[in-house]
Amino acid sequence: MEESKEKNVKETVQDKPPMEEKREKELKGHYDSLQPTRMGGVYMPPHKVRQMQQAMMEKDDQYGLQKQKFLWEMLRKSINGIVNKVNVSNIENVILELLNENLLRGKGLLIRAIMHSQMASPNFTHVYAALIAVINTKLPDHSRLLIHRYIQQFQRSFKRNNKIICMGTTKMLAHLVNQQVVHELLALELLALLLENPTEDSVEIAADFMTECGQLLSEITPAGVNAIFERFRGILHEGQIDKRVQYIIENLFAVRKNNFTSHPGVIPELDLVEDEDKIVHEIGLSSELNTEPELNIFRFDSNYEKTENEWQAIKAEILGEEAERLNKKHPEGEEEVEEEEEDKNDPNAILDFSEKDLINLRRTIYLTIMSSIDFEECTHKLLKLNIREGQEPELMNMIIECCMQERTYMRFFGLMAGRLCQLSEVYKQKFQESFYARYATLHRLDTNKLRNLAKMYGYLLYINAIDWKVFECIKLTEEDTTSSSRIFIKILFQELCEQLGLAPLHTKLQDEMLMEALSGLFPKDNLKNTRFAINFFTSIGLGALTIELREFLQQAPQLLLRQELAALQKEVEESSSESSRSESSEKSFSSSRSSSPRRSIERSRKKDIRKAKESSSESEFSEDSGLFSDEKKNVHKNQSKERKRKDSRDRRHDSSSSRGRKRRTSRDRKRSRSKDKRRNRSKDRR
Repeated sequence: MEESKEKNVKETVQDKPPMEEKREKELKGHYDSLQPTRMGGVYMPPHKVRQMQQAMMEKDDQYGLQKQKFLWEMLRKSINGIVNKVNVSNIENVILELLNENLLRGKGLLIRAIMHSQMASPNFTHVYAALIAVINTKLPDHSRLLIHRYIQQFQRSFKRNNKIICMGTTKMLAHLVNQQVVHELLALELLALLLENPTEDSVEIAADFMTECGQLLSEITPAGVNAIFERFRGILHEGQIDKRVQYIIENLFAVRKNNFTSHPGVIPELDLVEDEDKIVHEIGLSSELNTEPELNIFRFDSNYEKTENEWQAIKAEILGEEAERLNKKHPEGEEEVEEEEEDKNDPNAILDFSEKDLINLRRTIYLTIMSSIDFEECTHKLLKLNIREGQEPELMNMIIECCMQERTYMRFFGLMAGRLCQLSEVYKQKFQESFYARYATLHRLDTNKLRNLAKMYGYLLYINAIDWKVFECIKLTEEDTTSSSRIFIKILFQELCEQLGLAPLHTKLQDEMLMEALSGLFPKDNLKNTRFAINFFTSIGLGALTIELREFLQQAPQLLLRQELAALQKEVEESSSESSRSESSEKSFSSSRSSSPRRSIERSRKKDIRKAKESSSESEFSEDSGLFSDEKKNVHKNQSKERKRKDSRDRRHDSSSSRGRKRRTSRDRKRSRSKDKRRNRSKDRR
């Protein structure tokens, strides 16, 4: 056979003209450079694959050796990809995809892919068994080959005492028994072999095997199951095995007592084959096994086109029956859209508030972010998810949460968020709203999350992806900030300074459009808050941003004094107007007498004003002495001296007036005394 194939190949090559031979050699060399190696293969870009396919299809000999090798490799990759993605929810779609491939040519590839996937993920064994059960109804030879290979694998692993492979193999055979692909006698033979000479490993494997297929065996062969459990009971009574294995046997008896309810043979989602369509293979451990290892490798097919036509006919028949079977199993499939519309219009329809779709969306977004190489690829994939209107906050929150969960800040998330903000105004608005919400809950985050969040928002502000007016929510005062918010502001402004530079950042903060939004960050309403902001930015190394605040603080005492003077002058004017009104109504004698206390009141008020000026100026200068120059200090000293001199003059004037009053009172007293003496003398004379 091989000699005849080689002759056919040589004849086809000799019949070709020299130009085509040259082109075929170039194509063969290009193909050989793209051939996979033993270490897992070479990456083939899609455009090169398309070029190769187009070049091969243009050849007269459409199914030459090189093209068949290439198609074989493509078939292997396709089957592996389909088998690897099967699960409980998509098994029906996967079966249809798998039947579209040439399973006659890829018989060995399919069996090897299923075995490798099952051994790599034993938790999906029941899914692979259901897949084989469906294929068994259309292609029973494939299932027979799979059983032969699993039995051979079990025998080899049992002889070599390979517990891991042995457990995986027996688990697959147990689920094939549950799907009734293989006869139950194979299960009884396997259990008898494992319990014939019991060891700790063999008893454990037998207990796991019985747990997986015990429910079906109890229904079909209860006598055989009773014999197996009697053997388990005897091993348990002998007490020659480890206590761990004894607990496993006791657990098996407890599972049997509950009729294997916790370990059903076939779950409803995987019960895909009707009883009349099942084909049971009666194969035992002692049967002759034909594993057909030659099907795993490529072989040249001289009748390639004929084989393809045969498979197309078989596929048309299989897919027609499969579609009918799926329609019988789901007769409502054709009317799903109509039923959904009716449910939407029905006011009594039951609504699902479990947020299952929202959870699936978050999972999809997370997997997309974590599986992307760079931010451009990730953004492209996220925009392809067709996120509905109103679900944009979920995407934004997932990006922020993933960024905060990292140990160190990754520019990947900032670049991705910036690209989304630049592409859509909706995402820009959502990220601005998230700044307000996140700043209000900063006290709930640890330092690492605060750092990552601040760096991401710093990058978004640097590229103007979000508006700088978001700073209006920040009030940099001792009462309105916490330790977490101060750390956030510190890292945010340090990141902005690192990205922009100190001078451009200062000019940006002096923009007239941002003065209202930055009024809370650079407060001027209270001297205490102003000093706090100056000290904060100075402590984080950004004191140059507070030059305007320092100038305001220098001019603040004079402004405050002017305000206080204006207020006091108003009070004096009001009091003087009231006193003038009272003077007009009183007599001249009372007015002349009341003039002196009025003057004293005015003088006392003037003294209070001067003292308030001195105290306020002295306190301001004492607290902020570092902000004034020496010349201003000297001027202030001279002013204070002049004020003291005026006060001393006023005091002297007051003291002189008081002395004059005292002299007048003493003269009046002397005169009254002399009058009294005269009166007394006149009385005595009389």
